[in-house]
Amino acid sequence: MDALTLLRQGPVVPVIVVNDAAVAVDLARALVDGGIRVLEVTLRTKAALAAMRRMRDEVPDAIVGAGTLRNRAQLEAAIDAGAQFGVSPGLTPELASAARNSQMTLIPGVATPSEAMRAQDEGFDILKLFPAEAVGGIKLLKSLAGPLPDLRFCPTGGIDLVKASDYLALPNVLAVGGSWLTPDDAIANRDWARITELARQASGLTR
Repeated sequence: MDALTLLRQGPVVPVIVVNDAAVAVDLARALVDGGIRVLEVTLRTKAALAAMRRMRDEVPDAIVGAGTLRNRAQLEAAIDAGAQFGVSPGLTPELASAARNSQMTLIPGVATPSEAMRAQDEGFDILKLFPAEAVGGIKLLKSLAGPLPDLRFCPTGGIDLVKASDYLALPNVLAVGGSWLTPDDAIANRDWARITELARQASGLTR
């Protein structure tokens, strides 16, 4: 699935941190039940790869990807774990080459116009603006629309349900990423109903 099709599946991509792969299936089902199908599991914990594999194998309606990809080895490990797409906080020549060679759909992170132009030179025109709120957020995206009209973004970082609506109103924003759908305490308490409700609220946002 290409990046455009992927981000058109829903207005929000949850940024998920999983510390225990045992909760992966219930967590993914809770999100899917709320209307969120595209799931980004960050490679920030030892449980991440196992969690991705379990989500991919046991929740067929989920589209499972790997976040926080930083190098070729991580990308290859994510593919082995069943990741269907990848998201990175930035972009290096090594990571760009690895994505092209593997044909994995990668949404690389950028924070400046120069980084966006370099990513486009590498063949990427759908990008993650990260960390969105810290680098200018909505004002930056509006400023980028004029000189870089053919780029589209998935801003991530510091966005919540309220801010998401303002981002999604921008013509160069396809979706937003956010961690608010999977609060640490809700996962720890196995409060899947709460996560489903958060997902339902997010899936109801309009572009």
